[in-house]
Amino acid sequence: MSNDTDLIKLYSGRILALAADIPHLGRLDAPDASVTRRSPLCGSSVTVDVKVTAGRLSALGQDVKACALGQAAAAITGSAAEGATLQQVQHGRDQLKAMLKGNGGVPDAPFDGFEVLTPAVEYKNRHASILLAIEALAEAMATAQQDV
Repeated sequence: MSNDTDLIKLYSGRILALAADIPHLGRLDAPDASVTRRSPLCGSSVTVDVKVTAGRLSALGQDVKACALGQAAAAITGSAAEGATLQQVQHGRDQLKAMLKGNGGVPDAPFDGFEVLTPAVEYKNRHASILLAIEALAEAMATAQQDV
């Protein structure tokens, strides 16, 4: 069982700062693909719009309606994904899932910013919200590349 000190770590100043400064906020005009993901447990949702050029993310828009952890994860995803390939995003997503399950370490660069969310490993009810942005991004990029 977690205690108040664990909750303070979970909502650290660094997490709250990330949540307050999400890059690529807003929707794109004429995206190559858009995906909305929602966590039924907490009601958080993220919509991601992408443009993909030559197999790399060339533009990103995010509409984030999530808790502080989901917002922080969207901030990390948005910063790390600039210019990334679908394979890099999928790899970061898979490493983040493993980290949250306690089966892996912090994702490799450029997704190593997820280190700030390691205190959330103990809070399984927060995992879905944390994964929303990167899962939506991976799905949107895959869709955009299929439609080429």
